[in-house]
Amino acid sequence: MPIIDRIKRLQEEMTGWRRDIHTHPETAFEERRTSNVAAEKLAAFGIEVHRGLAKTGVVGTLKAGRGNRAIGLRADLDALPIQEQNTFAHRSRHDGKMHACGHDGHTTMLLGAAKYLAETRRFDGTVHFIFQPAEENEGGGRVMVEEGLFEKFPCEAVYGMHNWPGMAVGQFGVMPGPVMASFDIFDITVTGRGAHGAMPHNGIDPVVAGAALVQALQTIPSRNVNPVDAAVVSVTQFHAGDTWNVIPDDAQLRGTTRAFRPEVQDQIEAGIRRIAAGIDAAYGTSSTVRYERRYPPTINSPRETAIAAAAIAKVVGKENVLTDLQPTMGAEDFAFMLQAKPGCYVWIGNGPGKGGCMLHNPRYDFNDECLPIGASYWAALVEHVLAK
Repeated sequence: MPIIDRIKRLQEEMTGWRRDIHTHPETAFEERRTSNVAAEKLAAFGIEVHRGLAKTGVVGTLKAGRGNRAIGLRADLDALPIQEQNTFAHRSRHDGKMHACGHDGHTTMLLGAAKYLAETRRFDGTVHFIFQPAEENEGGGRVMVEEGLFEKFPCEAVYGMHNWPGMAVGQFGVMPGPVMASFDIFDITVTGRGAHGAMPHNGIDPVVAGAALVQALQTIPSRNVNPVDAAVVSVTQFHAGDTWNVIPDDAQLRGTTRAFRPEVQDQIEAGIRRIAAGIDAAYGTSSTVRYERRYPPTINSPRETAIAAAAIAKVVGKENVLTDLQPTMGAEDFAFMLQAKPGCYVWIGNGPGKGGCMLHNPRYDFNDECLPIGASYWAALVEHVLAK
């Protein structure tokens, strides 16, 4: 496996960086220590550092030669609000917070590539190293774009990468088109009329209506959306009442929906509102629906996907470039950057995921064997796109 020799020699150092970040996790828009680590290392490498986008975002800019082309490479900084259950020495020191999605590894791989590229400068043009806060739920990528990321740091294309448990170390997943779904949320309050639990005829039961609503919402993906389109409607919360013998005034349902096309998002939202109104008519309740579109689908552009695949093949060989994988219904706010610029989001194998080492799991840990592979991909991509 032709990992870049200089980056391979950085593996022990990168492992130290990664485990330090893992030990000190910070959640959305609070990544002050993490962004300080990224900024200080970039500056030490001799890279120009810019701070302040999306509160804790960091962008490092490195120029070489006389070329006027530029690309962006993005890594995410934030952790999750999860209590870590690992017992190794670099486990989280912050209760209720942990790097359960590998952003510590993503940040480290980009820093490793930045150090190598700053030392060698075997490219002609400009690289912007984008360290983004708040990928988990809060849309830091959207905020960076809205605050002028690509006006301040013009790029012809932008590239992202995420580790993927269940894929072998040394393999990458890369394919054009939709690779991750949209992420929308909904809140529905079903209001009835409270009554004694022994005398339900005196009230209007929002629990019964809410239960019917949970079931009816599943007809949206199964009976309203074209079967060739993927769609998910998941009710993940149902809150009602406080005691055994009282029918409450209201019930609250919350959940998420996923799709790969905006037209399907429209269909899902309209379906939720229509079905809630129908349940009200059937049960005598009154419902309010809040539907929020969080992240759009993550859609790779064909040209940049081919470029990424070529760079990956230089590092791990064509046989380890997997192009026939299915998209996932998970979501990613790199989608906002791909709405603004063409680009490609790839998956890097993180190993088998044994012992609960899966994304968003309290026993997850990023596989340090991936560090020189991912950093070599970033470096190979820059030297491929911005070839002298």
